[in-house]
Amino acid sequence: MAFGRLERTEGPKPMGEINMTPLIDVMLVLLVIFMIAAPLMTSSLRLDLPKSEAANPSDAAQFIKVTLQADGALYIDAQKFDRSAFQKRLNDLGRANPEQEVQLRADKAAPYGQVAELIGWCQMAGLSRIAFVADAADGANAANTGNPSVSPAPKP
Repeated sequence: MAFGRLERTEGPKPMGEINMTPLIDVMLVLLVIFMIAAPLMTSSLRLDLPKSEAANPSDAAQFIKVTLQADGALYIDAQKFDRSAFQKRLNDLGRANPEQEVQLRADKAAPYGQVAELIGWCQMAGLSRIAFVADAADGANAANTGNPSVSPAPKP
């Protein structure tokens, strides 16, 4: 019999605490993802724009017919106005009846900036009910053929 040391080496002790490094790494990656994604989600607008095929003529009893031609000419009903006189007339109509609907007929070739400016003038005059008028598409209802369709603008 050999008398030697009867020493046993102890194995590794069980770990009593959680290693926080992987948790912190995952948390920082998620933080970076949300920092990048958050501005992208707030800048997008969800608009449900009307289709001209489904548009029905407006049943508004009183409306103001505003027309913008491709060359920038402005009309209220059939009367042509320059920019300053147009704004003054629009303000007068807005003060007289702010519940009137504005039916906006803009030429397809008119620049978007002019259309947006025209909408701003209507809103500044107190006319918040704005409808966009479009011709019926080729596949539209037989009742709308040849008649312009009016579809209300979405409220901001």
